[in-house]
Amino acid sequence: MPEVELNGDGRELLDQLFDKWSLLVLAALCDRPRRFNELRHHLPAVTPKSLTACLRRLERNGMAERVVVSTDPVAIEYRITPMGRTLRPPVHAVLEWAVDHLDAVGAARRHYDGRRADR
Repeated sequence: MPEVELNGDGRELLDQLFDKWSLLVLAALCDRPRRFNELRHHLPAVTPKSLTACLRRLERNGMAERVVVSTDPVAIEYRITPMGRTLRPPVHAVLEWAVDHLDAVGAARRHYDGRRADR
């Protein structure tokens, strides 16, 4: 793999894409547009404040869009943008990797913690 150097804006973007909730929110929006409470239901551990901040970052970075839906009452829906959709393959790859390697990571953590406790 070629060496990639990211400065300033690039590092900030990666920090925001790989924060606690962004990958899971992007994966949910890749499936279909969702309202705020649908996302909260889909990700029950996320707080409203954290989800709001995550959606605003994704919107600011052009990965998601906030759309007012003309219903009675008016509703707000979040949708993946064309640029955000280009992240679908790597997002799903990272999430699949996490599921596939969760046991091995847990074993590595226990091994590390055991060594640290012996000191």
